[in-house]
Amino acid sequence: MPGRKLGRPTAHRNAMLRGLVTYLLENGSVETTLTRAKEVRSMAEKMITLGKKNTLASRRAALAYITKEAVVTKVFNELAPKYEARNGGYTQIFKMGPRRGDAAEMALIRLVDEE
Repeated sequence: MPGRKLGRPTAHRNAMLRGLVTYLLENGSVETTLTRAKEVRSMAEKMITLGKKNTLASRRAALAYITKEAVVTKVFNELAPKYEARNGGYTQIFKMGPRRGDAAEMALIRLVDEE
């Protein structure tokens, strides 16, 4: 699924992305590297789109990717209705500057607030 390899074996990369997507949907924002944030954006938006479909098949697909059942419930009951009128673009990425240790480009990815 991901377009970037992120310097990890496939299983490790998929587990890392699943964890980051779960954390983002649970808390609303995550600070990570820019390349990871771009990969997380793709999967997080797909999970919210599944929530908007609100079928048994979409719920099972979300449960297969998101690691916590409570987060899946939140996606289907809170986030999907919140973004019902929006066609994509549920996340924002803000560049934070280089990380002190290795100068990796850091970014903050967060869910868009609807007003």
